[in-house]
Amino acid sequence: MRIKTKLTLGVGLLLLLIILLAVVSGGYVLTLKEDTNNILVANYNSLDYSRKMLLALDEEEKDKTAEKRFRENLNLQNKNITESGEREIMERLNDHVRELGEDFTLKNRTHQLVRQDLLEIMRLNMSAIQRKSDLANQSTHSALFWIVGTGSACFLIAFILLVQLPRNIARPIKELTESIRQIASRNYKQRVAFESHNEFGDLAKSFNVMAEKLDEYNSTQLAEVLYEKKRIETLINSMNDPVIGLDEKQLIMFVNDKAINILGLSKTDLMGKSAQEVALSNDLLRSLIRTASDKEPKQPAPINIFVNGKEQYFEKEQVTISITPTGESEKHTIGDVIILRNITSFKELEFAKTNFMATISHELKTPISSIKMSLQLLEKEGGGIHNPEQQQLIQSIKEDSDRLLKITGELLNLSQIETGNIQLVLQSSNPNDMITHAVEAAAKEAERYEVDIQVNAITGDIPEIFVDTDKTQWVLINLLVNAIHYSPVGGTVTVSLEQHENSVRFAVTDKGKGIDPKYTTRIFDRYFQVPGSSKSGSGLGLAICREFIEAQGGTIGVDSQPGEGSTFYFLIEQK
Repeated sequence: MRIKTKLTLGVGLLLLLIILLAVVSGGYVLTLKEDTNNILVANYNSLDYSRKMLLALDEEEKDKTAEKRFRENLNLQNKNITESGEREIMERLNDHVRELGEDFTLKNRTHQLVRQDLLEIMRLNMSAIQRKSDLANQSTHSALFWIVGTGSACFLIAFILLVQLPRNIARPIKELTESIRQIASRNYKQRVAFESHNEFGDLAKSFNVMAEKLDEYNSTQLAEVLYEKKRIETLINSMNDPVIGLDEKQLIMFVNDKAINILGLSKTDLMGKSAQEVALSNDLLRSLIRTASDKEPKQPAPINIFVNGKEQYFEKEQVTISITPTGESEKHTIGDVIILRNITSFKELEFAKTNFMATISHELKTPISSIKMSLQLLEKEGGGIHNPEQQQLIQSIKEDSDRLLKITGELLNLSQIETGNIQLVLQSSNPNDMITHAVEAAAKEAERYEVDIQVNAITGDIPEIFVDTDKTQWVLINLLVNAIHYSPVGGTVTVSLEQHENSVRFAVTDKGKGIDPKYTTRIFDRYFQVPGSSKSGSGLGLAICREFIEAQGGTIGVDSQPGEGSTFYFLIEQK
């Protein structure tokens, strides 16, 4: 019989007996409740009414309200006639009460008859209570018999299930678990023998088929593993990028020919050796390996290596390899792979681009300066009076030349940064003075766009900061001009200065349309402009700001929400 069928039959029968027990118990409880209610309502009330009427008869001379109480209880008793023969007695009682008439206090024969009638009613109801109590006892005995019988049957079936079912299920599972442990220990000759035709029998057949296939697979596994190992080594050696593999103990597990070439060592000097020990005599490997306590920079600089007499550039990528062993839930680190991507061709293109940009910017700066000088001459009255159209044309040429001059200046600054020739002139500077200079430089632009500049500087003594004053003020002016351009007409731009732990925090806040959060991480990238922006520019200003601030050891960022304006800030550490 299938295990599912056994469980269904056993648990189903137990469930039926429990339902039967509940039905029987509930039925007898309701029966007992009805018997009790009958005794209480039908007989106890009659006894109570009769008792009160007898007391009223005895108290008639002392209490003038006794007759009233007597007649009230008599009326109640007339409505509570429930036993056989009780109606005839009540009719006789009512006749005797009428015979008393107005002379209720007279102790005559009729008075004695009324008392006898009341005693007869009490006797009748007492007999009824005794009879109904006997019936209730019989119902109790019957209920006890059926409840005990059904409960015993439930207990017997539950006891059989408790003893037999766990043993029938646990024994095959225990045997199967032990066989699985043997298979996990590579004992593929292990087999399971269940003669039953239930689910465990099917499981035993499937397990034996699996063990047989594993045994067959194990016999050919070694050759396949060696073949796969050779193929992986061939693939790694065919890669154009140097690759070094380390295990969890920092032992060199594999290294391709490109890596051997740049390290200048033989394969026997590397394979199976500790990377830490080899690094003691090899500067390049020492710069490549990384311990758990090392901190990888956000944008690591390319590695410059001379290979075969030629300068080449590589970008390091270190990948930690983790696996989840079969049967476990936690990952385990089994090693690292160091890959050096050859970016020499990209670096050469970048150098060419930088040189081209520097050259073209420098060449453009001279004619643009000449154009501005010519415009200044045209604006003087000595050059003649200009009509409105000529004035508008001169103003347009002036704005375009200013924009071109700004773009060429940004390109020159960017070229200087990319070539690594950025020169910092560090000196002690007062942050308040720097803000004052930036506000004065942007005042004309603010007046032009009808924007008010508000300054929230630190009052009192403030420690000076050690920075390149010109470049830091250039950053502050650039942020201030951007805020003016993106502020609504009549708006306010706030420049604030505050102490932030061991740093000084400069911030520029505008009330413009703000920046979508998905663009805030790219706002400082080169040539990036927020989609939908109505302002034109090269997209280099914020990128140069970041380079200038980070070159001085500071940090720069932005806080913005659409419709709530933006706050650009940078922090300079106090020395």
